[in-house]
Amino acid sequence: MTQFKEKSDGQEGVRAGLLTYPCLMAADILLYDTDRVPVGDDQRQHLELARDLAIRWNSRYGETFRVPEAAIPKVGARVMDLQEPTVKMSKSRGTPQGRIDVFEDPATITRKITRAVTDADGEVRYEPTTKPGVSNLLQLLAAVSRTTPHELAGRYSQYGPLKADTAAAVVEFLRPVQDRFRQLEADPAYVREVLVKGADKAAALAGPVLSRARRAIGLLD
Repeated sequence: MTQFKEKSDGQEGVRAGLLTYPCLMAADILLYDTDRVPVGDDQRQHLELARDLAIRWNSRYGETFRVPEAAIPKVGARVMDLQEPTVKMSKSRGTPQGRIDVFEDPATITRKITRAVTDADGEVRYEPTTKPGVSNLLQLLAAVSRTTPHELAGRYSQYGPLKADTAAAVVEFLRPVQDRFRQLEADPAYVREVLVKGADKAAALAGPVLSRARRAIGLLD
């Protein structure tokens, strides 16, 4: 696994959780008879492992698990860091200035995007290899406006308007999520009720799958 190699590189030892976490992710997928899994491009390898485990199990113990397919968006599958556009945006690496948090206030989001790293070229083109910063902004704007980076590149001749429009579009895209979060935050009783119902629904879906798996390897329910 790429993440295991990256995080264990140069270390004398690593925690077991780093090794077993992909298996936990696979269990979270396979336990609910999942057909398609919406993931970013950086999670493709984890889903491939889940598929491999399901196929291996089914071949050894009989048809038990549904083999899921990846649902990876054509645009925005890998959003890059605003300050280091050659690496993916992440909460576990880089600086806070390089990432956008879902519940950040609009002014902070706008400031981060307008300060995003670009280049000295000055020309707006979608070329991820040679112009990673500009291309990242184009892809981010395309992801929240349901268009393509190439189409957007033709609309801009300067970085300033591109950054301003990207910031405004991201803020507007996140607004409904933030509004709904505040509503839920103000009604903890309703949240608890939804969590209980969700747990019951999850258990009803997972129970038959777990029973199939236990029977397949000879364990008693």
